[in-house]
Amino acid sequence: MTATRADLLALTPDALAALTNRGLLKRAAKAVDAGDGPVVGVEPDGTLTGEHPDGVRTRIGPGAALDAADCDCGAPGACRHVLTLVLAYQAAAMTGSPAGPGAPPVALPTPAPAAPAGDPPPASPAVLDWSPGTFGDDEIEALIGSRALALARRTHRRGFSALVRRPGAADPAPLVELPSCTVRFLVPHQLGYAHTAAAPGAHQEAVALAVWACRVADETAPGVPEVRVEVGGGAIVTAGGSGLEAALDLADEVLLEGAVNSAGLAGAFAVVRRDLEAANLRWPLLALDDLAGQLTAYRERSAHYHPERVADLLAELHARHRAVTGAAAGPRTRVLGTEEAAETPLRRVRLTGLGCRITGTAEDRTAEVFLAQADSATVLVLRHRWPVAEGTDPTGPELAGRRVGGSTVGALAAGNLVTESAARSAAHRVRLATRRIAATTVSPSSGGWRSLPDGLVVRDLAGLAATLEALPPRLIRPRVDAEAFRVVEIAEVRSIGYRPGDQRLDAVVADAAGGTATVSAVHRRVCPGALDALAGALRGERGRPRFVSGAVHRTRGGLVVAPAAVAVEGAVVVPDLAEGDDRGHLATGADARVDELGAAVDAALGLLAELAHRGVRHLPPTFPQRLRAAGRVLAGVGLRRSADAVEEVAAGLGADPPAVSGPWVDAQIRLSVTADRR
Repeated sequence: MTATRADLLALTPDALAALTNRGLLKRAAKAVDAGDGPVVGVEPDGTLTGEHPDGVRTRIGPGAALDAADCDCGAPGACRHVLTLVLAYQAAAMTGSPAGPGAPPVALPTPAPAAPAGDPPPASPAVLDWSPGTFGDDEIEALIGSRALALARRTHRRGFSALVRRPGAADPAPLVELPSCTVRFLVPHQLGYAHTAAAPGAHQEAVALAVWACRVADETAPGVPEVRVEVGGGAIVTAGGSGLEAALDLADEVLLEGAVNSAGLAGAFAVVRRDLEAANLRWPLLALDDLAGQLTAYRERSAHYHPERVADLLAELHARHRAVTGAAAGPRTRVLGTEEAAETPLRRVRLTGLGCRITGTAEDRTAEVFLAQADSATVLVLRHRWPVAEGTDPTGPELAGRRVGGSTVGALAAGNLVTESAARSAAHRVRLATRRIAATTVSPSSGGWRSLPDGLVVRDLAGLAATLEALPPRLIRPRVDAEAFRVVEIAEVRSIGYRPGDQRLDAVVADAAGGTATVSAVHRRVCPGALDALAGALRGERGRPRFVSGAVHRTRGGLVVAPAAVAVEGAVVVPDLAEGDDRGHLATGADARVDELGAAVDAALGLLAELAHRGVRHLPPTFPQRLRAAGRVLAGVGLRRSADAVEEVAAGLGADPPAVSGPWVDAQIRLSVTADRR
C-alpha cells in the first residue's frame, strides 16, 4: 500500500508561507491552478516525487522538512518546485484526481463526501490537541545534533522563561515565545517542521528549549491555553545573593557623590559591567549601561541628561536585587534576564510598520520605527540617531527621507518589510545590516492590521486595562522596548479637542463594546505637522480611521495611547513624519482637571532626583526641610506611607554619618510605583 504523507497534507498556506515566503507560494499556487503542476508519485517508503513540465525532478523524503528536499533545479532550501509539488499533492488529496499532466492517479486519502444540497455547512474541524512536550530528547538530538543540544542544556541549567500558547481556533500551531525568538510547531507530531525566525545557529537550540518549555507547561498547567513557565535553573547557586552586590555598591557611591561628582567612577563602571556580562545578568547590565550613559551625558553637558532618569536607574538596580532575594523572591530569569542573549540574528522575517516616533535635542534627532513581528506577537524597535549639522534644524518630514538599513524611515514606518539581514536584541531592538545585496525589501502597507495577532491588536479596551493593572512593577519587569505598544481597533471616535495651555491634542476613541481610551499627543517642535495630521486622520479626512497604534498606559483609571500611526482606509498616516506646520486650526477642548495627587508625587520624585544629582555629601542644609514639606503635601492627598518614606530620607540626612541609601531607595521605589499606577 502506498504511504500517505500526513505531514505534507497538514501544511496550511500560512505554514507554507512561514517555511518559504508568500511570493514563492503564490507563484507555485498559480502554476498548480493553471495545470502546470508536476506528475506526482508516492513511493512505498513515503518519498514524494514530482516530475515538472520543465524537466526538473523533485523528491521529498519521508519525515524530511521542505528545506531538506532534493531538487534538480539547484536552488537552496525550499524552492518553487518543492512548493509546487506539495500543493499538487494536497490538491490531489482533496479531489482524488490525477496529480499532474498525464499522471496516473496516486494512492491518496479519500476526501470526505460532499454535503447534500440544502444541508448546513460542515462545522470547522476540531483543533488537534497535542503538545510538543511529547518529543523526547533523542528525537531532539536526531534533528539538531549533539552540539546544539549541549548548548541548549547549558541554557537550561541557567534557567529561562517562556510563554507557551497551545493550539486553538485562531492558530492551530503550538507556539512558544522564548527570550530570543518564537518557535511554532507547524505540523502535529513532526519535530522537523518546527519554525523560528532565528538564524540557523540559534534555530536548533531554540527548538530544544521550546520543547522543554512545553514539557514544563504540560506538567504545571495542563489544558491552560496560554501560560508563562520558568524552565530549568536548578543548578544555579548564588552564594552572594542576586549577583548585583557590586553594582549596588556602585549605585550607592553615585548617590553619595551625586551625578555632578561622578567623573572618577568610569573604571568602577567598567569592572562591574564586565562581571554582570560574565554572569549574563542582562537587565541589570542594561540598567547599568543606561546609568553610565546618563553620567556621561552630564559631563558632556548633553540635553540627554535627566536627573529623574538617574534616580530611576539607581532605584531599579536595588529593586531587581530585592525582587530575587526577599521573602517573596521572584524568578531570576524574568527579573534579572539570566536567559537573555545580547543579540539574536534572524533569518527571513516579515515585519509590519506601525509608525514612528521622532525626538530631538539641539544636538541630534532620533527616529524610532515600530515594527510588528506577527509570528511572535511582539513589537520591535528600529532606532537611529543623526547629529544635527550646524545651521540646520531637521524636522520629521525631512527625516522621513533619511535612509536606515537600505530603506527610508517613511517607507519602514508605513510599510511591510521582509528581510534576511536583521538581528534582534534582548530589549527587542532590531538592527538591519546593509552589507547583503537584496536582503531587505519594503512594500507600501494598506493599513490591513486586522490580520495581526490578538496579542498586538486590542479589541477589548477594558480587558487591556485589566492586563496592564496585573503587570509587575516596571522597575522589575523585563527591559523590553515598546513593551506596552499596541494596535487599538477603533469602532468610533467620540471627541477631538485641543488644549492650548498644554499644547496637547486629546481624542476619545471607543471599541465595539463601548470601552474607551484617550489618544493624546503633545506638540513638539521637531514634528510641526503631527497634531494636524493626527486630528485629520481621526476626523476621517483620508478615510475612516480603523486602527491607532502607540504605547498604552493607564492613568487615573483610564487608558492613554501615545500615537505612532493611524491606519485609515487603504493607507497608514504617521503623524510625526507628516508635512505641515503648527499653524493649523484645532478645535479647543475642555480644560483638563487638576491632578493634585500626580503633582504631589512628581514634586517628591523631583526632590529625590535632585538628591541623586547633587549627592548626599553635597546637599545644602535646607534640603531636609524641603523633603519634609513635600512629605506633608503627600500626606495631604492621602499618600501617608509615601509621606513616611520621604520623612525617613529627611531623618537620615540628619544622622552622623548620613544614613540615606536604604530610605532613599524605599521612597524612590514607592513613589515610582505610585506614579506608574496613578
